[in-house]
Amino acid sequence: MKLYDFPGPPSPRRVRIFLAEKGLDIEKVTVNIREGAQFTDAFKALNPHCTIPVLELDNGTAISSIDAINRYIEEIQPEPPLFGRTPEARAEINDWCHYVNVNGIMAVAEALRNSAERLKGRAITGSRNIEQIPALAERGKQRVHYFFEDLEKQLADGRDFVVGDTYSVVDTSAFVVVDFAGVAGIALPEEMTNVKRWHAAMSARPSASA
Repeated sequence: MKLYDFPGPPSPRRVRIFLAEKGLDIEKVTVNIREGAQFTDAFKALNPHCTIPVLELDNGTAISSIDAINRYIEEIQPEPPLFGRTPEARAEINDWCHYVNVNGIMAVAEALRNSAERLKGRAITGSRNIEQIPALAERGKQRVHYFFEDLEKQLADGRDFVVGDTYSVVDTSAFVVVDFAGVAGIALPEEMTNVKRWHAAMSARPSASA
């Protein structure tokens, strides 16, 4: 397998952390998205959506959504289970995966991609150019703060992980959201003590540097 990757952006980082938690080290191919490498004909042949990460399987199949990549990895490397061991645990984890994607990752992206000068005309990732809408940037910032509030509540009472008693893919994604928000200039409020405690613990895990 090969992972088409680039250091910095949150999306490929979510997969790298997931792989690290699984103890897997696969070949990585750098796609310099800052220089537009995702728009080359060669990369479009692999992923016409022009996004990273992409997991290319041994048979040439290319998977370009983060959830699909992580679920495939979970299938081929079940231990440690990061999507839960029981149907109930998997359901709760999947529920939170959806919440984090929609209200965390997408909210930060909405704020950043509709305001950053370097992303003018690129408000949404992909093969098409879409103009920024400043009002969406402000809405995105508010949504991120709501996400912080919900995460703070979920981590109350000294919980070590977002869902259940062990590390899961939800911790991966939520951890990346907090860091991504910082890059977008949306700082975690001081009163979010539970999130700060949890984030410090996640930052101390070896996978955090993946």
